[in-house]
Amino acid sequence: MSMAQQAEPAVTAPPGSGPRKTDGRTTQRPLALRLLARPEVGVFLGAVAVLVFFLVVAEPVRDGSSMANILYQSSTIGIMALPVALLMIGGEFDLSAGVAVITSALTASMLSYQLTLNVWTGVIAALAVSLAVGLFNGWMLVKTGLPSFLVTLGTFLILQGANLAITKLVTGNVATDDISDMEGFEQAKALFASSFEVGGVQVKITVVWWLVFAALATWVLLRTKYGNWVFAVGGNKDSARAVGVPVTFTKISLFMLVGFGAWFVGMHNLFSFNTVQSGEGVGQELIYIAAAVIGGCLLTGGYGSAIGPVFGAFMFGMVQQGIVYAGWNPDWFKAFLGVMLLGATLINLWVRRTATRR
Repeated sequence: MSMAQQAEPAVTAPPGSGPRKTDGRTTQRPLALRLLARPEVGVFLGAVAVLVFFLVVAEPVRDGSSMANILYQSSTIGIMALPVALLMIGGEFDLSAGVAVITSALTASMLSYQLTLNVWTGVIAALAVSLAVGLFNGWMLVKTGLPSFLVTLGTFLILQGANLAITKLVTGNVATDDISDMEGFEQAKALFASSFEVGGVQVKITVVWWLVFAALATWVLLRTKYGNWVFAVGGNKDSARAVGVPVTFTKISLFMLVGFGAWFVGMHNLFSFNTVQSGEGVGQELIYIAAAVIGGCLLTGGYGSAIGPVFGAFMFGMVQQGIVYAGWNPDWFKAFLGVMLLGATLINLWVRRTATRR
């Protein structure tokens, strides 16, 4: 027998055995740090803290009907805060969002009443007007290169003046006529402003729409190519354009999404109260932007989520109604919101820096 035949076969370690070296780039980060990197974590903790606070200091908040009212107030803010947040992630913001809601409601109401049409005709016309306002804002932005602050400030002033002037010209008053007895009103009300019962408590349909829109926006941001485009143009539009992202389409479509949100909330206002005051809506745009900022979105763009503004809107609704239920002076509401906005912004900044540094 030869020496080669007598030699025992060499024993080799099985693949993957023994310590493996890593260079830090593939190391799994701890769960706590991964959670800290999420933009909605800070506002979630803040929303829980505000909820617990008012549950303790305001006994009426513990009642189911009171919580349903809080959710309703939150939903009317949250439905608009969602597209505003997407726009902010895309690097822009819209100062005309508040008065655009009233423009939409006025269009549907006056067109239906003055021409004696089915209210659905006014609803569809209002959608077209709202989308056109968003299209105009986006087109002006990409064609002129002006900051969205200037473009939408101009639109804000145009709509504010037109809302009042056209309403007085058409109706002779600062409010539209009651449309509750017109054809199609009940069907439209069922879609935009109805209620349903849960455990003996009346819940507004806007709460359901709010959550549905939030789920849809989250899916779009995290699971679609369009969501990647939104983050890309918000981070650096020139780099995004260089890799083939349709920057113009993305920017304009985001403004049109804000228009869609303004239409939906406008229809809710119209079919809830049957009439519209032409001077309303001023200042609401700041509430929508603040809810998005509290929810973790940055004014500089490229960072944020759709879930964060849901908690941000809930905090607004909780504070707005909680102050009333606690029996406090409601004049302090805006001051409380200002403190909450600054606090949430500082917390979000700290969370991002901590997560990035580690």
